[in-house]
Amino acid sequence: MITGAHAIIFSKDADADRAFFRDVLKYRFADAGHGWLIFALPPAEVAFHPADEESHELYLMCDDVNALVADMKKKGIATSPLHEERWGILTGITLPSGGKLGVYQPKHASPLNAKPTRAAATPKPKRTPAKAKKNAPATKKKAKAKETKKARK
Repeated sequence: MITGAHAIIFSKDADADRAFFRDVLKYRFADAGHGWLIFALPPAEVAFHPADEESHELYLMCDDVNALVADMKKKGIATSPLHEERWGILTGITLPSGGKLGVYQPKHASPLNAKPTRAAATPKPKRTPAKAKKNAPATKKKAKAKETKKARK
């Protein structure tokens, strides 16, 4: 059974980018040995888009992209201008290595916030037909009431 996902970001300065995730973004991490940090990511979602050639992209999501940009500016981290799309408001963070990391505030529905659909929910137990209910043994409460009534007679 799949229990998670592991994303890899290839970097020209992996040590500096690891320090950015550790010190600026404050992501929890584990040291896999020799300073090789692996970071816990926030909950994620995956989407498949049609394309002529296969490729993969990683975007971080935030609940307030303007606040994120302001926070990065205070820390001296460059971001790209905000770009409005139908599906969200997008910016990019420039990593210490010079690489770019997309971040957006989603406008689209997200499975992270969705309630389970009826198909995915646990099925309700089948109801007992009325005839079977009529002939079914009495519940404990009813049985006790009958015993008490008999005892009084």
